[in-house]
Amino acid sequence: MATYKEVNGTAVTNNAGAFPGAADGELWFNSTASTFQYQYGATAGAWSTGGNLVKARSSLGGAGTQTAAIAFSGSPPTGTPPGGQTELYNGTNWTEVNDYLGTNMYDLGSAGTQTSALGFAGGAAPVRVNTELWNGTNWTEVNNMNTSRGKGICSAGASNTSALAAGGDTGSSPYNSALTELWNGTNWTETADLNQARIQLNGCGIQTAALAIGGRIVGGTPLSALTELWNGSSWTEVNDTNTARKQAGAAGLSTSAMYFNGIISGTVANAESWNGTNWTAVADMGTARYRVGGAGTNNTSAASFGGNNTGGLVALTEEFNTGVAVGAWSTGGALNTARNDLAGAGTQTSALAFGGTASGSDKNETESYNGTTWTEVNNLITARQDLGGVGASNTAALAFGGDLNPGTNTELWNGTNWTAVNALQTDGGKIGASAGIQTSALAIGGERPIAVGTTVNVESWNGTNWTEVNNLNQVKDVAAGAGADNTAAIAFGGAPTPNAANTELWNGTNWTEVNNLNTGRRTLGSSGTSTAALAFGGSPNLAITESWNGTNWTETSDMGTGRSNLAGAGTNTAGLAFGGTSPLSDATEEWNDPGTLTKTLTS
Repeated sequence: MATYKEVNGTAVTNNAGAFPGAADGELWFNSTASTFQYQYGATAGAWSTGGNLVKARSSLGGAGTQTAAIAFSGSPPTGTPPGGQTELYNGTNWTEVNDYLGTNMYDLGSAGTQTSALGFAGGAAPVRVNTELWNGTNWTEVNNMNTSRGKGICSAGASNTSALAAGGDTGSSPYNSALTELWNGTNWTETADLNQARIQLNGCGIQTAALAIGGRIVGGTPLSALTELWNGSSWTEVNDTNTARKQAGAAGLSTSAMYFNGIISGTVANAESWNGTNWTAVADMGTARYRVGGAGTNNTSAASFGGNNTGGLVALTEEFNTGVAVGAWSTGGALNTARNDLAGAGTQTSALAFGGTASGSDKNETESYNGTTWTEVNNLITARQDLGGVGASNTAALAFGGDLNPGTNTELWNGTNWTAVNALQTDGGKIGASAGIQTSALAIGGERPIAVGTTVNVESWNGTNWTEVNNLNQVKDVAAGAGADNTAAIAFGGAPTPNAANTELWNGTNWTEVNNLNTGRRTLGSSGTSTAALAFGGSPNLAITESWNGTNWTETSDMGTGRSNLAGAGTNTAGLAFGGTSPLSDATEEWNDPGTLTKTLTS
């Protein structure tokens, strides 16, 4: 560690504003603001893919830690007798070991560690009382529970000698159970009931300090967000989860836990973190599923494995870790003309902003960005808003359509001037989304003609002419798009529904519906390609940012300021967001993944 003398004798960079070249942790003096600032690497909790289970299954038991977990029993593929397969995880791979003894054991309770675990109850018709003990090598049948139950029960425990079971389906009316039993290594003993009887709930913690989370109330609330805290002798209701759900996964302690996956209105990838007082939504998982197994000791390190999704049983493992470097937004240079409903093109360090509207007036102003500053350049020939825009840099761009009558006008930018070129085939009107570059682009959806209604119409630009190609599956207006050219693109969000989440992928011939945005929205910004895109902002003045990996959207760090009707340029690792409404904005934000933020010393 440096001494005071060493620090005192080290020069601090004097910079008139931001310090773009600063390294993570570097300090400088901002002479404009008269403050000391430093660069800070943005980190967050994030899910990553781990090793697959040997046997895909759902409704399985799970215990242990992220790097030393056990998975056992569960529901195998349809038509296959329920099995007792037991697998051990080393943080990288799963390995099969000796089987769980019981048959038809799924939706069972589980507790303990990889070397000292307990499995109990489970099944549907009939439900079971069976208990089995794992000693690190083999399973042994031990004394039964007092009351049979299944369909998911709350379970917790530190080892095979100390466990808790609560709730579940007793197999007879009223089916909901509030019963709690404690295991002492030899016998189960009934103790104080839950405050709310329920099935398909989750639990985590130890025998003397546990959580009972969510589930379903038969004959009552279909889904529950209720959380109850066990202190070793009684249950107390504490703060609810943010989202009511059933058949989810959980891991951790009563003071630090994770709650993930499950069913809400459908299968979800949502995850929440518990700090001992409140639940906080964290980054979504890569794959939505339910009836998963879970392992982990706190809210900074957990694993989810197995389960069901829309495609059937899965063997996937996902691992959660905090302190993972993530993308971050930082402030860039402001536009010279504040506006919304504008278009953008180019990269983070070589971008173009053009068109839009401000104070009820259509704009033709064009501005060029060099990574630091926007400079006014020659105007569009035709002022307009709600136009399409694409381009590879601030020297090569295409503008088309817009809130005109007719809106077929197309202009080409050569780095100095705009030139009128061949028009769209169909009245472009308000362009729904755009993708591609100056010589190979798509005009996607929109209002054509204006005020008539949204359309599925798509046109392809080959550098000279527009050609009508195959339509979208769903109409899209005020949406967003991204793509490398007219053969590979993605379109997402928009209208006609108030907050559409629909995503469609273009392969050069047809559009295919793929996984939706996590947050439906319109009038959003975008950047990137069909395999690596960014969606940001949108109505109603959202700051939400999502990253597309070619298969799924993942929520990441929010923008500094929520806004709609904005434009974007760049990639999903180095992007720009500029203009928009929140209210009328000239602001630019720069996206970097992994990202750094500029922080100001306050003391």
